[in-house]
Amino acid sequence: MSADEKAETPETPEEQPPHLGVDTVEALVRRQLATALGGRRGMLEAAVPGIVFTVLWLSTKELQWALVASLVVAGAALLLRLVQRSSTQFVLNAIFGIGIGWVFVRWAESSGGSESDQALAFFLPGILISLGYTVVLGFSCLVGWPMLGFMLGSVTGDATAWHDDEQIVKLCSRLTWVMLLPGAIGVLLQGPIWLLGHQGTMDADQAVVLILVLRTGLGWVLRIGSWSAMIWLLARNATPLEQPARTAEA
Repeated sequence: MSADEKAETPETPEEQPPHLGVDTVEALVRRQLATALGGRRGMLEAAVPGIVFTVLWLSTKELQWALVASLVVAGAALLLRLVQRSSTQFVLNAIFGIGIGWVFVRWAESSGGSESDQALAFFLPGILISLGYTVVLGFSCLVGWPMLGFMLGSVTGDATAWHDDEQIVKLCSRLTWVMLLPGAIGVLLQGPIWLLGHQGTMDADQAVVLILVLRTGLGWVLRIGSWSAMIWLLARNATPLEQPARTAEA
């Protein structure tokens, strides 16, 4: 090719990152919904170990047996997942929760707590994690960098490109506030019950049952409702996106 031909050849424009639109966010939310819930099996794998622990402790008052049984159930679910070569996310989450709960139980025991105190201690990490999750998400919205925006950036390949569009920031802020509601409501309901049981104002057995019901029953309802509300907000398409101005070439 001659030098003149090369001069006439138009330069190839640099590839631009995909525009962050409502459709992109909606696809992310739907994918995250499936990931967060994990279907019926994922929900069962996350909930059953806690239920086993509570039932055994209430019926036998043998805390160690309850801990071992819940771990055995989670281990069996993990083994089945490995054999089937499917995702172990929810089983590992359950095992992690049991492990952290066991640490808190030992801490309560070493502090001279009764068996009731130790059983309540098993549920304390979940409440504290939800509290931290709520604070972090809320703070990210208050400072103008909503967490869902970073989730969106991880999909598009640019962690901060979404922040250049004011409408995207507003949309991600609304979605992040909705996303933190299940954790916030869980803390507001479970926290006082845990404190009442720990202080002896409420029967410890009753406190454990109520926390379990709120966590596994109402908790999943709130999560499903939260993600459904996020998809509904996106489906409304009420937030116009700022389109970059285009200058017509002569």
